[in-house]
Amino acid sequence: MSKAAEPGPEAPLSSMPYPPLHTDKKFVVLSDWDGTITNRDSNDFMTDTLGYGAEKRRQGNLEILAGRETFRDEFRRMLQSVVANGHTFEECKEVLKQNISLDSGFEEFYNFCKANDIPVVIISSGMAPLIRAVLSKLIGEEESKNIEIVANDAVVQPDGKWEITYRHPSSGFGHDKSQAILPYRALPSPPTIFFFGDGVSDMSAARHADVLFVKKKPGADNDLHAYCVREGIPHVLFEDFGRALGVVRQVVDGRLSVQEALALGTA
Repeated sequence: MSKAAEPGPEAPLSSMPYPPLHTDKKFVVLSDWDGTITNRDSNDFMTDTLGYGAEKRRQGNLEILAGRETFRDEFRRMLQSVVANGHTFEECKEVLKQNISLDSGFEEFYNFCKANDIPVVIISSGMAPLIRAVLSKLIGEEESKNIEIVANDAVVQPDGKWEITYRHPSSGFGHDKSQAILPYRALPSPPTIFFFGDGVSDMSAARHADVLFVKKKPGADNDLHAYCVREGIPHVLFEDFGRALGVVRQVVDGRLSVQEALALGTA
């Protein structure tokens, strides 16, 4: 049984439909895509190599963390820098297909979820057509159809220029990821929600999962971790999905409670 996701009374208006809620499941995995399921953030990669570069992008992220800029506006500027340098949407798609790979433990994690009837849903502030193209290349087109993607979209003009279309244009997040979690909270018997993220785009979801997994990458920005520490949000650090699987498996098997999982601190 499934039920359409309905935003709460104060939720930002969504410009796109949501997939049905998995109302009959005991556990649901919701995960960021860029830099979480993948080895690197595709939008950062595009900006660093095809747009205005890493230094300006990083400064923008720090402005978001400090609350001086919204993710929506800064992210749009990042992508506009790629378009301004003459890179078409199709070119970007091909560049990402050649340069983005999966987290080393994700396939094992995904196979465990599949075997245990646990839906895996991608919740991304990126653009669904780019995510779907890369995902299909990495795990195969047929298998990728089994993974729902809740993300932003893109409008591509005949001349090849393109721009992002936000799911929640009135929200400073562009895509308020909490709106993928909160409808589950309103169910009579809500499933346990595992949320996986790594960066500033995941700040909107950080407070709302049952178990929040935050990816920590050596030498990377680790902005979600910094945010959670600053805001006192309990979370489990993980380096790859193989390590996270050890914790998820114990929760699913009933050997760890949600509180005990969070108390671990690190997977």
